[in-house]
Amino acid sequence: MADPLVYIVGGLLVGIMVGLTGVGGGSLMTPLLILVFGQSPATAVGTDLAFAGITKVAATASFGYSRRIDWRVVGRLALGSIPGALAAIAWFWLSPSPLVVDHLILRALAVMLAITAAGLLLQHSLRHLGLRLAASIAGAERYQRVLTLLSGFLIGGAVALTSVGAGALGTVALVWLYPLRLPGDRLVATDIAHALPITVIAGLGHAALGHLNLPVLACLLIGSIPGILIASRLAIRLPQAITRALVATMLVVAAGRVFLTS
Repeated sequence: MADPLVYIVGGLLVGIMVGLTGVGGGSLMTPLLILVFGQSPATAVGTDLAFAGITKVAATASFGYSRRIDWRVVGRLALGSIPGALAAIAWFWLSPSPLVVDHLILRALAVMLAITAAGLLLQHSLRHLGLRLAASIAGAERYQRVLTLLSGFLIGGAVALTSVGAGALGTVALVWLYPLRLPGDRLVATDIAHALPITVIAGLGHAALGHLNLPVLACLLIGSIPGILIASRLAIRLPQAITRALVATMLVVAAGRVFLTS
């Protein structure tokens, strides 16, 4: 392991960006662990899932206490996402070669980073599209339930495979499927509450496979918590459009680097 201070600083920087934009740490932490710190793709994913699971416990408890979570929507997503995460973990167990696993993780991670960047830039357009569809399609509620379950399955699989998707894909899906039911802080609270069980399940699966670096995890947590607290103050002063565009640009660059690495 490199100098622990390096990982603490990395956690601090990721915490600041998460606090400024609300983008899940996996979108930033996993590429950092692979591209900068030289962790193997599988270990980077497993370590980041453990990191995400720990940090989301407190966030979910806070949102639950303030009654901003839509538990019905969480349940609909979880009906798909938990089987999706378990299916991906089962593939890890059955895969014959670590090289095949790492190659697939890198390719899937590059795609997920690009999707996350697009979701950041198109969030408002997706909400408007969801409003138009809800108003124009007869029986929209029935299709909404089926699409939520399918979206959950994709999110669960993506999270277990890359550690990216619980926040990125989850937010995009909820903005599109529930534009009226989940405005503002209820959207964020519901997405985080749904992310908790799948990150924990996927993280435990990776830990059982040995894809976890505990010293690195501890350093990342030490750095990220102050970063999030600092950013929560700065976010009030910075235009959201600017911070989201900045992170989207970073994710596109990271996606290209990860793709070339694979």
